Amino acid sequence: MSPSSSSSLIHGISISVSDDEEASGRVRILGPEKLQNLELPEVPEQNLSVQKVVYKSSLLHLGDDDSSRTEISRFNSFTGYQTLNEREESFKMKELTTLHCGFYNENGGFKVSDVDKDYMRSCSVVVATCAFGGGDDLHQPIGMTEVSIKKVCYVAFWDEVTRAAQEEEGNKIGENLMIGLWRIILVRDLPFSDQRLNGKIPKLISHRLFPMARYSIWVDSKSQFRRDPLGVLEALLWRSNSSLALSEHGARSSLYDEGKAIVKKHKATPEEVKIQLDQYRQDGIPDEKRFNGKKALAEASVIVRDHAPLTNLFMCLWFNEVVRFTSRDQLSFPYVLRRLRMPGVHLFPVCARKDLVNSFGHRRKAKPLARERR
Repeated sequence: MSPSSSSSLIHGISISVSDDEEASGRVRILGPEKLQNLELPEVPEQNLSVQKVVYKSSLLHLGDDDSSRTEISRFNSFTGYQTLNEREESFKMKELTTLHCGFYNENGGFKVSDVDKDYMRSCSVVVATCAFGGGDDLHQPIGMTEVSIKKVCYVAFWDEVTRAAQEEEGNKIGENLMIGLWRIILVRDLPFSDQRLNGKIPKLISHRLFPMARYSIWVDSKSQFRRDPLGVLEALLWRSNSSLALSEHGARSSLYDEGKAIVKKHKATPEEVKIQLDQYRQDGIPDEKRFNGKKALAEASVIVRDHAPLTNLFMCLWFNEVVRFTSRDQLSFPYVLRRLRMPGVHLFPVCARKDLVNSFGHRRKAKPLARERR
């Protein structure tokens, strides 16, 4: 072994990590032989202060299903109607934590078939993506080993508009409900008119969709996943004892600078962004460019995570923020990170993200739904 390398024992497998590779931000994936022998570890109990997360629903919280309690129009029967007091309480880590996290009312939308539900329950490791409103094409993953193909579910969530658009281009769902390696899940009755918000459901609260999964990787629809998923989990989570991994932002470091950029690029209205940032300032979030030695801003086109209770809590909080304020999740991530102070968050360099995916950009604009669901 060269002087510039180090060795460690991970899940019974000896690996060497080059200091140069660590400095460059490249994702060093185990070789095929070692991946063949890699066992899926149990999700570590990183923080015993949160042992169980209970999700509010209209069935369990009958007095809470009242839309008149808030003026925030994007809350609906799918999300429930979270008040500011409930929002504040949800950030307090408790052994048993109760909060809103989608799927509040059985009539709230995001419906899938019983066959699809059974399939999702069978998944222990998931790579997920989505395209609603006829948006992006489906990019087949590459670079995986045979063992990952057998152990990992590749799931793409579509609506009927996307299915019709893809069939016009010859991409038809097979009798086995697959297109290539992707298992297609057709979603009915999407809860938001804003397709960006519909996409946040599989992106941020995948633990609500895959109740038996221990790990998941989210990949935006504009990207092609190009590495072995078990290798990515080992490299970005297990090797560093992390629970959540995503990329540092490539252009900016401060959420307040990001707010200005979002307005300038017309990604949200000035009024929306001002409301969100004013609340964050009121809650004591500083205008700092570094947090725990990393950029204080992240880019979430790839999210690698476990499904432990504390991580699930983090993702629920993040989802509730993008519903309450703007759908630009890079604004709300640093807020949740600072408020919850969850250990085991791994912000990896931008070049590592580029090593994980090929980015093709958005091919077409998603069509909004005709009306908002209430």
